[in-house]
Amino acid sequence: MSAHFRKLALIGIGLIGSSIALAARRQGLVETISIATRRQETLDEARELGLGDIYTLDAAEAVRGADLVILCAPVGAYDSLAKAIGPALEPGAILSDVGSVKEHVLKVVGPHVPAGVHFIPGHPIAGTEHSGPSAGFPELFAGRWCVLTPGPEVPPEATEKLVAFWKAMGSMVECMEAGHHDMVLAITSHIPHLVAYNIVGTVADLETATQSEVIKFSASGFRDFTRIAASDPVMWRDIFLTNRDAVLEMLGRFLEDLSMLQRAVRVGDGPALEDLFTRTRAIRRSIINAGQETAAPDFGRPHEQPPAPQTPIVREHGGGDDA
Repeated sequence: MSAHFRKLALIGIGLIGSSIALAARRQGLVETISIATRRQETLDEARELGLGDIYTLDAAEAVRGADLVILCAPVGAYDSLAKAIGPALEPGAILSDVGSVKEHVLKVVGPHVPAGVHFIPGHPIAGTEHSGPSAGFPELFAGRWCVLTPGPEVPPEATEKLVAFWKAMGSMVECMEAGHHDMVLAITSHIPHLVAYNIVGTVADLETATQSEVIKFSASGFRDFTRIAASDPVMWRDIFLTNRDAVLEMLGRFLEDLSMLQRAVRVGDGPALEDLFTRTRAIRRSIINAGQETAAPDFGRPHEQPPAPQTPIVREHGGGDDA
């Protein structure tokens, strides 16, 4: 199946959108790239970086004649964007996105997709804590998963072409049902971010003297939480509002487990603590064995060769580009 498209329209051009533009161009997957954003300064930055061929503030104009359209904006903007671009979508085109929630995307975008347009929501599970057009780099998706959630009405050949597109940019691709995706991401990404925001927020509320000491003596644990909590606030606001049910379900399980852990600490139940820590250590090893992380030690000491700022970080995920 060919991964080549005549015209790619990117609606939003932050980290994910710019990385798609760079990767698709490098691999020769598209002839023309059209970019639309809601802010002139973002559009000007994308132009200066040479990310596309066509630049516009009009999303409908951007998608005209495109055979692949990818929404790369915060999911909270999808409803208005779908209304704007729906009448301009070309029959036979594939419409996709990069948001971290999928049932909400089906709900708000689906009704505006005209007959003959193949709607295949997607989620590249890759990213960094950086944002904006200049944050993108073509290797972002290499060796990372991209989940697609096509509905039963989508022709297999359309899904196969989008799968080939993501694979050509270096992604591993898996298709699944949208609700299942949202539940899996709630525990693997959304709850960890919620916990990170809460822990770092607790430090922010401490007295100044204590807060300065926490920052000064930050070991890798708290430091890693701050990296997660540095993610784009608008994107994550939208994620928690649009994946509310799955997040609350997983948060309930997390709080139940936390209560049991609290009791084990209170009563001095050493065997229970050791059993939990043993099981969680095995999960870490499984992630390393699956190639989603390295076993390189890092205890807060400086590395001889610090990783480049553009190193992919699996814990972040798609979406959140500036539309």
